[in-house]
Amino acid sequence: MMRIALLIVLSAFSALLLAAPAGAAPGMQFGIADDGVTQRTPELAPEVVPQWKATGMDVARVLVVWSYVAPGSDRMVRPAGFDPSNPDDPQYNWAPVDQVVNLLTAQGIEPILNLTGYIPFWGSLEPSLRRNRYKPDPRQFAVFAKAAAQRYAGRVKRFIVWNEPNLPDWLQPQNSCNAGHCIPSAPQQYREIARLAVPAIREGAPGAQVFGPALAPKGQSPTSVNAKTRPLAFLRSLGCVDGKLRKDRRSAGCKGFKPITLDGIAYHPHSTTFAPDRGYTNPDDADLADEARLLKTVDGVQKAGGLVNGAGAAKKFDIYYDEFGYQTNPPDALLGVSLAQQSSWLQWSAYKAYRQPRVRMLIQYLWRDDPINTRVGSDKYGGWQSGLYRFDGNAKPARKSFPNPFWVDLPKGRRTATVWGQVRPGGAAQVTVQKGSGSSFTTVKALTTDGQGYFQFTTTISKKTSMRFRYTDAAGHTVTSSTMTVTPAKAKAGRR
Repeated sequence: MMRIALLIVLSAFSALLLAAPAGAAPGMQFGIADDGVTQRTPELAPEVVPQWKATGMDVARVLVVWSYVAPGSDRMVRPAGFDPSNPDDPQYNWAPVDQVVNLLTAQGIEPILNLTGYIPFWGSLEPSLRRNRYKPDPRQFAVFAKAAAQRYAGRVKRFIVWNEPNLPDWLQPQNSCNAGHCIPSAPQQYREIARLAVPAIREGAPGAQVFGPALAPKGQSPTSVNAKTRPLAFLRSLGCVDGKLRKDRRSAGCKGFKPITLDGIAYHPHSTTFAPDRGYTNPDDADLADEARLLKTVDGVQKAGGLVNGAGAAKKFDIYYDEFGYQTNPPDALLGVSLAQQSSWLQWSAYKAYRQPRVRMLIQYLWRDDPINTRVGSDKYGGWQSGLYRFDGNAKPARKSFPNPFWVDLPKGRRTATVWGQVRPGGAAQVTVQKGSGSSFTTVKALTTDGQGYFQFTTTISKKTSMRFRYTDAAGHTVTSSTMTVTPAKAKAGRR
């Protein structure tokens, strides 16, 4: 965030208090996650990270994959002479993580490290199976997590334990099955992993916050060993509560139950091809539109003693959306939305997240599309195509709208609309909101954003209206947001 004079900050903050309705979430951060840049092709990071800053990123989530950093990932026995408790052991390969942490902090972007599998074979409870997702050894992972925390203590203040443990891509087995009957296994595994890793991270980096479990938003019925676990079912099983959110200590894996302590709930509310206001059908899945049932489940599990909030035992958990995005068609013909929808829906999603006061973060996934897999017989779209850029470097329309999101919320059948936007990166900015068409626009309101670049107010719209906002950036250029057209008494709002 840009530094500005104290008087300007106070003036802007006062204006926000007058303009922003109840329910807004001042302080919500936006960020980026793209491990194709930070891990797989780290040579791109020196060029790309400054672009992240210019685009207004507050934070960046970085995966720190255990088997990438630790030596001997394909061995059943830990390499001789390797001391995993020593972050300075020369057999550790921290170089890609060091580089991105250094680049991010130099740009004023906060790095958030997600410590996760894949696991080295020797880090499994059953190493002879030679499977890099199968039954991670919680004790060995905790040693790794503490070493990572020690290495980045002082530079990294927030960590996440594991990535999407409700998917077999990241943790196996998902279920324990016998004679066609399956019960969850992944939540119990995660509980033991986090129960040891969270205090280890806090010991390695005193004062750091630790989030989890960073669940994917959609699962399957538990009919096979590695069927994806539905996220809300995962949370209930993690906290040993039943379907009615009552304490349950009799189910498998709940004998001698001990809750884990987290400082916030990390979650991935991907809506796939659904608009930001359309929820999933299954009540145990939860996308961006399903925030109410996500919060209900988290609160119910906490109330039943299944989760402990390290930020305060009586405090409800804040939610951190550490991964969110829309894949596009082109190039993804299976699960992509149009380029125009991506641009529009990312802005709508930012508005929806901002309006929920317990949502503290929304991280865009990705910056650049993953490549299309051209191998015969392979999953062509096995990666993600949710970037602001195509893999070939060509920008999508969302790249232009991302630094200045704009949304006009006009509920069906009403005339009073909420006008919301942000100038990124933050800092008090002078904004002019306009209405009109073509080259003919008139001023609706001139205002000053808050210290993070947000503005919000209400206005009356009685007929079909196109709106936008304009401001002058740090280089003295006039920047114009997307234009949004709204029509009273109709449910749909579209981009021009």
